[in-house]
Amino acid sequence: MTNSTLFDTGLECGDSTLVHEKIAKGIYEQGYAVLPNALPIDLANALAAHVQSMPAEQFKQAGIGRDQTHALNEQVRTDEVCWISDDFDAGRAWLDWASELQVALNRRLFLGLFSFESHFAHYAPGNFYKRHLDAFKGESNRVLSLVVYLNPDWQPEYGGELVIEVCDAQHDAVKLTPSFGTVVVFLSEEFPHEVLPASHDRYSIAGWFRLNTSSTERVDPPE
Repeated sequence: MTNSTLFDTGLECGDSTLVHEKIAKGIYEQGYAVLPNALPIDLANALAAHVQSMPAEQFKQAGIGRDQTHALNEQVRTDEVCWISDDFDAGRAWLDWASELQVALNRRLFLGLFSFESHFAHYAPGNFYKRHLDAFKGESNRVLSLVVYLNPDWQPEYGGELVIEVCDAQHDAVKLTPSFGTVVVFLSEEFPHEVLPASHDRYSIAGWFRLNTSSTERVDPPE
């Protein structure tokens, strides 16, 4: 198993063109990219301040599945989430950042990404999310998963790692400390992953770039 210290990109915070290029390169060559310090520091600070000041009632226990198949299952996951909109400054800036990434990846990789959705995730001490896929082949329009960490001064001994099964010639998994400002992007249908329990409150954003599968009977993504 490989840890995140092997993914030193040498990025300066806010260098968006280089971030886009490195994410595109990682997706093209191996299906995933891990970039420490990739989120602009002002945006990371604003998002971290916002999520840590949110009233507890704005978070809801996370479930599995979508629409009619959505259900709570504490054997699978115990985190809580709050979907992100553009009705606050940091939320608008975050969605703008993700939109710029979407445009860049479509230009470089011709993925046809059509929309983006994301939520804040809070893992209280001991919370987890067992091994899962974000999308199943032929059953979802999620193409790319995006994770950003909002934990200033996080220490490795706190736990809470993201473990991604990559199964390539060099290693069978990467184990990533949820360090502040780190951006992780991977193909939603290709990589099983899990979140390990932590000893401290752990905050992140999880998001998904999606295709447009609208038809005459169904609008997607749903309102």
